[in-house]
Amino acid sequence: MAAVESIGEIGGTEVRAVTLEGGGLRLRLLTWGARLAELWVPDRTGVPADIVLGQDSLADWLAHGSYLGATCGRHANRIAGGRFVLDGREVRLDRNEGANTLHGGAAGFDLKHWRIESHSASHVTFATTSPAGEMGFPGTLQARATYRLDAGLEITMAAQTDAPTVVNLVNHAYFNLAGQGAGDILGHELQVEAGFYLPVDDRKLPTGEVLSVAGTPFDFRQPRSIGAAMPGPAGFDHNLCLSSPLAADGLRPCLSATDPASGRRLRLATSAPGLQLYTGAHFAGGPGKAGTRYPRFAGFAAETQHFPDAPNRPHFPGTVLRPGQTSTHVMRFDFTPAP
Repeated sequence: MAAVESIGEIGGTEVRAVTLEGGGLRLRLLTWGARLAELWVPDRTGVPADIVLGQDSLADWLAHGSYLGATCGRHANRIAGGRFVLDGREVRLDRNEGANTLHGGAAGFDLKHWRIESHSASHVTFATTSPAGEMGFPGTLQARATYRLDAGLEITMAAQTDAPTVVNLVNHAYFNLAGQGAGDILGHELQVEAGFYLPVDDRKLPTGEVLSVAGTPFDFRQPRSIGAAMPGPAGFDHNLCLSSPLAADGLRPCLSATDPASGRRLRLATSAPGLQLYTGAHFAGGPGKAGTRYPRFAGFAAETQHFPDAPNRPHFPGTVLRPGQTSTHVMRFDFTPAP
C-alpha cells in the first residue's frame, strides 16, 4: 500500500502526505490541495532529483505556495470580470485578481482539504465536495483527483454536478528538470504540438483572437530553448492551442521538455485542448525546498486545460458541465533520459 502519514495541520485540519514509488519514480502528495509536492526522477546516469517546486513545511506552503503542485478549480485560469452567463442567467464569481477570477477564486480547490478516497501501492484518489454557491459557482460539485504511478505518472481529474455549472480542473506543478537549487529553466528545451496560440491583453486575459504561432515566440513546433524564445521580460503566460489528434487512448501528445545538462526529459500527453505555458516570472528569490531559493523563472508550468475565459468565449471549447455528465481531464507524464 501507499505510505500515508500525518504531517501537521492547516486551519485546524490534519494534512496527510501520501508517498508512491515505482518504475524508478517516487512522488509525495498532500491532501491539502490534492497537491503534487515531490517528484523524484533519475537523470541520464540514474541519479534521482526532485523536479517539482514546492516547500518543506506547511507554514512555508501557506506563505509561499503560489499554487505549487495544486489541483486548481473549479475553473482554473482567468474568467474576465468574474462573471459569465449560463443558460440565460448571469453568474457572478469571487474576484481575486483585480476585477477578474483566477483559479476558482480566493478559496479555490488549491486551498481545500481533500479526503483520501482510496489508495494502493500504485495510486491514490483524493476527493472533495464543493457546495452550490461556493466562490459563486452554481451546482454542488463532486471532484476527484487520481495520481497513478507505473512506468510514468498519470493524473486524472473528474467532476460531476447536480446543476449546470462550468468546470476546468488543472494540475499546477512547476517543473525544473535539473532539480532543486539548480537555478532557472531558461536553458530547458521545449517542443509543443501547437499551431495556434491565444494573445492576451495587459490583464493576461485572452483577446478572443486565435493566431498562428508561425514566426512568433510561441512557435515550439521544433525544439527550442525557453530563454531563446522569450516573448518579453515577463516570459510566457499564454495558452497554446494543441493541434495533435487524440490517440486511441484518448490522449494527444503535446509537450516534450529536456534539461540538456542532466538529460532528464519529460513527455506529456493530455485529453485537454490547450496548454498554459507559464515560466514563473513571479519567483523572486523566495524560499524553496532544502534551503534553496527560487529565482525568477525557477520553474515552468505546463497546465493542460480548457482555454482561459472559456465561459465568456463561445468560439472556445466549452467548459459547461450538466447533471448526468462527467468532466474528465487526463495528464500523462513519461520520463526518458535524453542522450
